Amino acid sequence: MHENRETSLVSPQGDRSGKAQSRTPDMYAGEESDRVAVPMKPPNKGAQASEEAVEGRTRTKENTSQSHTPPAQDGRGVSQGLAGVRKAAKERKQERFTTLLHHLTTGLLRQSYYALKRDAAPGVDGIRWQEYEEGLENRLIDLKDRIHRGAYRAQPSRRVYIRKDDGRQRPLGIAALEDKIVQQAVVTILNEIYEVDFRGFSYGFRPGRGPHQALDALNVGIERKRVNWILDADIRGFFDNMSHEWTMQFVQHRVAGGEKGSGAFWGRST
Repeated sequence: MHENRETSLVSPQGDRSGKAQSRTPDMYAGEESDRVAVPMKPPNKGAQASEEAVEGRTRTKENTSQSHTPPAQDGRGVSQGLAGVRKAAKERKQERFTTLLHHLTTGLLRQSYYALKRDAAPGVDGIRWQEYEEGLENRLIDLKDRIHRGAYRAQPSRRVYIRKDDGRQRPLGIAALEDKIVQQAVVTILNEIYEVDFRGFSYGFRPGRGPHQALDALNVGIERKRVNWILDADIRGFFDNMSHEWTMQFVQHRVAGGEKGSGAFWGRST
């Protein structure tokens, strides 16, 4: 498995909150989740500033404020339906969502399309961003219909290799344009569930966060706290060696039906 990092996060569009059913997985503790907040530079005044201020957390207790999601390109935030999904995920940690497909709307697909890189290389379909925009609404309506009918099938990714500084080559899979749109939409929906489980000091591969915010938090921690050592570690070939089976098992702790196929995963009978 090779990661595809060509898409960027957008805010979702939907109309109803997801339903959940009770379950008690052993991997989830009953703690509150951290709000989604990007770190900021520490305030100029006040002796209480610390790395927690940079991480967007309160000093005495984490996760006490309302979750936030970055606004979409058109200025709209989280839809009312997906806001309900996030609220349920935050309040009931040991439940699994059973109906999520109805959140994948034409509006969400549109926002996902406009979040893609416009100059990205095409996948095996050979279609570029500008080409797909011609007749966009009809294309998205058809795509949404195929997804809901179970007729949508992802195409193989085009394999390219990027040379690394040490002379090795990193493989990269470039998905077809429609697959990128669908992947982005699915990520947007799933983020509403899994984002509330992350801690405030987690920055990797999260919406609205990046290495610069992590470095800011580290800098404040070093300056304000007594730090004896810093650990810098990397897992070689992590995405190349991820177990698909274990990944799906982790997903199934919060989303029901993944073990039966994509249709059941989204709450639609196959």
